[in-house]
Amino acid sequence: MNFQKTILKNGLAVITVSMPHVESATVMVGVGAGSRCEEKRVCGLFHFLEHMAFKGTKKRPSAIKISSEIDSIGGELNAATDKEITLFYVKTAANYLELSFDVLSDILTSSLFKEEEIEREKGVIIEEINMYEDTPVRRVVDLFLRVLYGDNPMGWDIAGMKESVRAIKREDFLNYQRKFYFAKNMVLVVSGRTEEKLIKRLADKYFGVLPEEGDKEIKEIRLSQTQPKVKIVAKKTEQAHFCLGVPGFWYSHPDRFVLSVLASVLGGGMSSRLFIQIRERRGLAYYIYCQPEFYVDSGFLMARAGVRIEKIEEAIKIILEEFSNLKKKEVSQRELNKAKEYLKGNLILSLEDSRQVAERYLVQFLLEGKLRTPKEIIEMIDKVSAEDIQRVANLLFRRENFNLAIIGPYFEEKKFFEILK
Repeated sequence: MNFQKTILKNGLAVITVSMPHVESATVMVGVGAGSRCEEKRVCGLFHFLEHMAFKGTKKRPSAIKISSEIDSIGGELNAATDKEITLFYVKTAANYLELSFDVLSDILTSSLFKEEEIEREKGVIIEEINMYEDTPVRRVVDLFLRVLYGDNPMGWDIAGMKESVRAIKREDFLNYQRKFYFAKNMVLVVSGRTEEKLIKRLADKYFGVLPEEGDKEIKEIRLSQTQPKVKIVAKKTEQAHFCLGVPGFWYSHPDRFVLSVLASVLGGGMSSRLFIQIRERRGLAYYIYCQPEFYVDSGFLMARAGVRIEKIEEAIKIILEEFSNLKKKEVSQRELNKAKEYLKGNLILSLEDSRQVAERYLVQFLLEGKLRTPKEIIEMIDKVSAEDIQRVANLLFRRENFNLAIIGPYFEEKKFFEILK
C-alpha cells in the first residue's frame, strides 16, 4: 500500500492512499491541536468545537441538514478529539467522494456557532461527562492521566469540566478556530478507491480557501518523576478498576517500536503474560490490557484491569512482578516472535478499513511529520531484539516511575504506596 503526498498553495498537506481492493473512500481532515492547547478557563473547548461543527453552516443551516445528506447515501460522518489532534471524516461509497469533500469543507470553514445551539449543546456535553463519570472502565484512564501529568492540559479531561463547559462562549470557538484551524497546521487524507489527480482537484476546490497561517503556540510538557504516585476515587462499585503505568517515550523516539513490542509481550492478546497470570490462572479479572501511548513530547506505558474488589492488591503485585521479570531475564525468541506477529497482524487487519488507514497516516503526519508505509512499520517491528526489550524495561520500570489510579470502594492510599515501594 503506497501513498502520494502533495502540498496545496496554502500549505495544506494532501495525502492520497490508493486501496483498489475496496469500494469505499474515507476523506479525513486532521488538525494538529487538541485539548493540550487549552487554557483551564475553557478546558474542553476542542471537544466542544468538534460537536459544534455539526450543528449548522451557512450552506446547511441545521444539524439535520448536515446529517441527512450523509445518511441518505448510507455514509458515515464523525469526528474525534484527542490531546494533540482533532479529526473529522466522512466515509462513503467511492462514487460519493465529492460530496464528502463538500460536507467536510463546509463544517470546517462555515460553521455558524449559533448562540442557542451552543447553550443547548452544553447540556449534551455535561451529560457526556456524567456518562464518563458513571463508567469506571473509561473514567479510570482519565484519572491515570491526571496522576501522571498533574494539573496541566495533558492531565485535564478532554471533555473538560462542567464549570468550564458552562463558561465557554461563542467568541472562544472563533478565537481557537482562528488560532489553530489553518492550512499548515492541518492535513487532508483520502484513502480507498480513488486516484491522486482527482483528489488534488477536489482538495484545491474545497480546501484551498483555508487560511495559510494561524497563531499556534504549544508549551512543551515533559514528564519528570522522582517518586511513585497514587490516586483513589472512592466509589461503590462491583469491580475495582485500576491503571498502573510509567512514563514512556514520545512519538519520534528511537525506542518507540521497542516499547510497542514490550507492551505486546505483557498484554497483547489472550496469550500475553498479564492475561495468562491475572485472568486465566487466577480468575481475578475479565479485562486486562497493556498499552503504550505516544505524544509529540511525552508518552507512557499503562496496564489496566477490572478485578474483584478483594483481590486488587494481588493483581497489582502480579503486574509489578511481570514488570520486574522483563528486567531480570530476556524474553525467549518464541515469545518475542509471537509479540511481533501480534502487532503486525493487527496492522494488516487495520489495512482493510479505509477509515483506519486514513487515521493511521493522519496521526503519523501530525505527530511525527513523516510518513511510513505499513511495510516500513513492519520492518521497524522486526528489528526489535530481546536485548532491546530488557534494556527498555530496566530504563522504565523503576520504583519512582510508578503511577497508580484506582476507582473502587477504597479510602486508604497508604497501603497502595507500600505495594509500589
